[in-house]
This record gives sequence, C-alpha cells and structure tokens, in this order.
Amino acid sequence: MKMTQRVGIAITLLVVIAHIPAAFGDPLSPTEIKGLLAQIREKRAAEPQVEADFHEEKIIRLMNKPIVSSGKVSFQAPNKFRREAKGNSPSLTVSDGQQLWIYYPNFKSAERYSLGKRSPLDSVIAAINTALNLENVETTFHITGAKIDPPKAGWELDLTPRSPSMKRMFEKLHLRINDNLLVEHTEMFQPNGDRIVTNYSNQTRALIPASTFEFVPPPGTDVTTPLGK
Repeated sequence: MKMTQRVGIAITLLVVIAHIPAAFGDPLSPTEIKGLLAQIREKRAAEPQVEADFHEEKIIRLMNKPIVSSGKVSFQAPNKFRREAKGNSPSLTVSDGQQLWIYYPNFKSAERYSLGKRSPLDSVIAAINTALNLENVETTFHITGAKIDPPKAGWELDLTPRSPSMKRMFEKLHLRINDNLLVEHTEMFQPNGDRIVTNYSNQTRALIPASTFEFVPPPGTDVTTPLGK
C-alpha cells in the first residue's frame, strides 16, 4: 500500500474528532482533556457506529492545485470501516477487522491486506483504531487542546505522535469536535510539508448493515496481495 493511500485512510477514519478555524477560549488542562476523552469514549460505547459524507483536499507542495476527492465513510467500533471515494478516480476501501481491501473500479483491480500478522500495515491500522476508539490514546499521542468560544462551540485538539513509525506518517493532527461530539473537519501535517484537509457533513450514528463492511471482488477483478498473504 502506498504511503499516500495509508495517510488518506488514516485521516479519513479519524471521524470522531475534527478541526476548523474558530475563536479559541482558554487552553484545556490535562484534567479537562482527560474528561473530554472520557465523554467521547462514553458516547462511542453507547453508539459505536458513525457515517458521514466527506470532502478531502490533498495539498501537495509540488502541485499548483490540490487533489480533491469526496465520498462517504462508515465506521463501526472497534475496527470495521468503509471508505467510498467518488469522482474521476474512484476507490473503495473496506475492512472487517481481519482483512483490508482497496478496490479500483476503473482498473478492475483490488489489493488485499491481511491484518494482525506484524506487517507494515499493522502499525497504521493500530493507530487508526486507537484514535477511533480513543482507548489509551494518551499513550499514543501527545495531546493539547482548547475550548472553542461560541457561537461555534466545541473543542480544538492537537495530536502529535509519540512513536517514530507514526512520526514518519505525519507530524501533527489538528482536530476539532463539536459540542455533539461529531466530526466537522480534520487537518494532517506531513513531514514533507504536504497537508490533507477533510471536511465532514451529514453525520449520523444510525445502525449500519453488517454487509457494509464486507467485500467480494467483482468477477474479472485482478486481485493482488502487495504485502504477501
């Protein structure tokens, strides 16, 4: 899996928290951050499923215009997700927690990755799941934040990775949650100066059919396993 694809998945799947420019109040104390994370975990335990539309821009230093994509993302705790990107270069990323598929309909090709076998992909998925569930997130990231003043009430958080492997993916996640603990916008800063900015809308915590997180390659699809079986 290319690094850009890994980063795209990671930032899209941070659906529980997000960032948009706003007027900030006082910085959050460590105790307040801990309390906020506890609220998010409690909400996720009660409503473990989330769906949202997304609009994403990859801002690359060597390109005059950002790469734009949009689509829909679905997540079910603890580790099932689906990301459908539309447009000229559509793709579908699906994980049932054991296998991860990336399907490219224009090329009738699919990549399959096995999870939990100490492959290079495992650390990426572990980071995604940690962030989505916010379980022991404090051990994975250094976290700072601030309360956002009305009328755009919510919280602003900066997450900087602790481990060298995650630092190679991104330098910082600039995130925001609103007062309903729902996503609005995320921004990822990469070591090479590129950025990925994602806006979310039409968020819902309604039940998601189990088939959403299943994938069977259509007939005639060329299937590869880039990291081996």
